[in-house]
Amino acid sequence: MIASTGIDIAEVKRVEEAVARWGKRFLDKVYTPSEIAFCQSRPNKYQSYAARFAAKEAVSKCLGTGFQRGVYPNLIEIVDNEKSRPTVKLHGRAAEYGRGYLIHLSLSHDRSMVVAVAVMEKSDNG
Repeated sequence: MIASTGIDIAEVKRVEEAVARWGKRFLDKVYTPSEIAFCQSRPNKYQSYAARFAAKEAVSKCLGTGFQRGVYPNLIEIVDNEKSRPTVKLHGRAAEYGRGYLIHLSLSHDRSMVVAVAVMEKSDNG
């Protein structure tokens, strides 16, 4: 059963400007070390950062928290599974809000914009 959905769109240039302005401080506040390593290895790293940022926003909307109530962007981790499909790994307070749910994620992008859609479904185990 679908419990909630979330969607977000992000402009690649805005994320690139944030990285240029705030550097490591911004990256560490928003991304996990493995996300940073992944994005840095990509040919268009800013597109990858922007896609993950949009995904984090979409997931936070599914959780019903936004980036409030102890849920911070770096507690929502976007990882690629063995088939290079983006999946969600929750940590800390985000994991508490997401307990008992599965989160499905879809990302899409063009040169300047990225979009993420998240769907949260009640888990059979929860």
